[in-house]
Amino acid sequence: MTSSRATQLRSRFRELHAGEILAMPNPWDIGSAKLLVEVGATALATTSAGHAGANGRLDQNVQRDELLAHVVEMTASVDVPFNVDSEDCFGIDVAGVAETAELIAATDAAGFSIEDFDPRAGSIRPIENAAQRVTAAKEAGADLVLTARTENHLYGVDDLDDTVRRLKAYRDAGADVLYAPGVAAPDDIERLVAIGPPVNVLALPGAPTVPELADLGVARVSVGSLFAWAAYGALVEAARELLGPGTSDYSARMLDGGLRNQAFG
Repeated sequence: MTSSRATQLRSRFRELHAGEILAMPNPWDIGSAKLLVEVGATALATTSAGHAGANGRLDQNVQRDELLAHVVEMTASVDVPFNVDSEDCFGIDVAGVAETAELIAATDAAGFSIEDFDPRAGSIRPIENAAQRVTAAKEAGADLVLTARTENHLYGVDDLDDTVRRLKAYRDAGADVLYAPGVAAPDDIERLVAIGPPVNVLALPGAPTVPELADLGVARVSVGSLFAWAAYGALVEAARELLGPGTSDYSARMLDGGLRNQAFG
């Protein structure tokens, strides 16, 4: 049975897709989630790569039960809607996809995603099969917002026509939001927006800014694992300074204590 809290968060998440562009950053642990809400985030999304990295692993090396435990932990930590990066929904077939969607729907998550990359085969799924999986996720996902992703541009398939065909198929299969991470050129983004449902864009260096994406008609922006890797990059730089010259200049970039106390207190 869906909790009243989950119902409220899901309703709020849908509302956030209907107004101004939604900047939805991706925390990787409770601390980062709390800080992002403290500085103004109104919705958050998990990151499969960031979650895996927090456990010392590469992406696509987290098991479904670990994801579900992470979702429960993250959604309980803050009072804003959470979208779940659920990779390919951990199903070798549509029945497995549906089972994962039902399990996510039993948490306080507000939305979830399904991507068309098959980590077992190491390739993008055929479009018909991928669309069937979108339908299975939608039908089993109760009132969650479903984001359908095509991974073409993350795996070297820079064929925008195929990306558009896929997203149209996923729209027709029931997806509420469409996402093609890696598409960054304004003209290409406009083609995706024209498909119909709200479009999520991955914020990348050199890509349009959030206000520029809003002007293009984009509904939602996320950062994937970029925040996590930026944080880990700062950690490595600080360690190299300490272990190299032995200085502590890195501390000048330390998190403000007042913000830390406000978020964590």
